[in-house]
Amino acid sequence: MNKDLLDGRLLFAIPKKGRLHDKCLELLSGADIQFRRANRLDVCLVMNHPIALVFLPAADIPSFVGNGDVDLGITGHDVILEAKMQDQVTEIHRLGFGKCALQVQTPENGPLKSVEDLAGKRVVTSFDVIAGAYFAKVDERLNLTGDNKTKIQYVGGSVEAACALGLADGIVDLVESGDTMRAVGLHAIATVLQTEAVLIKSNVPHRAHHSPLIDLIASRIAGVVAAGKFVVCEYNIRRQSISQATTITPGRRAPTISPLEEEGWVAVSSMVEKKSIANTMDQLVKIGAEDIMVFNLDNCRV
Repeated sequence: MNKDLLDGRLLFAIPKKGRLHDKCLELLSGADIQFRRANRLDVCLVMNHPIALVFLPAADIPSFVGNGDVDLGITGHDVILEAKMQDQVTEIHRLGFGKCALQVQTPENGPLKSVEDLAGKRVVTSFDVIAGAYFAKVDERLNLTGDNKTKIQYVGGSVEAACALGLADGIVDLVESGDTMRAVGLHAIATVLQTEAVLIKSNVPHRAHHSPLIDLIASRIAGVVAAGKFVVCEYNIRRQSISQATTITPGRRAPTISPLEEEGWVAVSSMVEKKSIANTMDQLVKIGAEDIMVFNLDNCRV
């Protein structure tokens, strides 16, 4: 791509593959960021905004954003810490996907049942910066020095196999469901951190004139994220039960209440957290609500 085509455009880094890629594309679609990516090209132009999308390995995005080479990016919170870029970037929003835990794992049938048991032994990980800092504190607490300190060894993948191969006494790795770890006979003895995808911007932006566009894109993305957390619940109920109903569905500010043609009845509309909607509907039925309907949100501003 001709570099001149990028002049004046905000550069937005997106993971080019992996666990975050597909969700990022859904997020961009929800925020009405329209683009066509040619096969094998890692840079493409957005059609309805002065933005260029740059598809990069997620592990590289914190450095590109932190150094001001690109203006915005989406990556994992854990990746920022591993790249030591937490002081160079600002996490604008947590995005609600890519959630997992960075955990210390040991063989389930082995003698190591706590971090204190594992301290001073061999730990294999793809997160040697985070794991090193974590076990440095454990070693200090246990007064382990010199050769007695925990040995952190980096591997690029298949971390879960290290214990079975005799390479490690324990591992530090990302865990989503835990199925893979259980399948190889490992179990968690500690959680180092909880992580998820985040939208980040540089603390040393090289193109300050993009600030209004950054704010606009951040607002749109926040709306898409919020829409995924809420639904709209509408129902009819007797006027005498309004107090109970609004306690169950208080909305974000207040529910919308409208009179019906049938005397003594009102219609109520309220935003409800998606994760609690089933229980909310059960409670509404108990107080006499009828015609309960739930609508998904594609986007919102809250």
